[in-house]
Amino acid sequence: MHFPNLLFKSLLFVAFLVFPPAGSTNPAAPDAQTAFQKMQSLAGRWEATAADGSKSHIQYEVLADHSAVVEHFVNDKMGADKAMVTIYYLDGGQLELRHYCMAKNQPRMKAEPFDASKQELRFVFLDATNLPSPAAGHMHNATFRFVDADHLAQEWQYFENGQPKFTETLQYARVR
Repeated sequence: MHFPNLLFKSLLFVAFLVFPPAGSTNPAAPDAQTAFQKMQSLAGRWEATAADGSKSHIQYEVLADHSAVVEHFVNDKMGADKAMVTIYYLDGGQLELRHYCMAKNQPRMKAEPFDASKQELRFVFLDATNLPSPAAGHMHNATFRFVDADHLAQEWQYFENGQPKFTETLQYARVR
């Protein structure tokens, strides 16, 4: 056994672990994959009634060979020109979302570990594009509660000046 040769192979192995070859990707962590499958299970149309009586509609589509879930959101009061889109996807071992908001910015959030006992998935703010300053208003957190196959609760928290400004909570029922 040649010590320099063993040392070289050991260093090469460590370098491979720390710096994987170009083009390789880390598979999603089992928890992130489970959470993403929960998001995929939402495919279809959903409806909720807000406290003021207005209806909110969400449609989920699984696209791009099952690599993205696209959510289209519109509220009867806001109109189609202010509809919002959120895209859920796996980035390596992490579930993330990008929200295209009527506030004209695009927050990116990452999922915390899926809480199977509560059937809850929480997303927390990472960063945003088109955000003039950290104090500018933007969606900051989102929580999903998977009640059953036909019922979903969503809670979105909007921040301004570094503080929560409002929380929007809706109870959705699957339409089809």
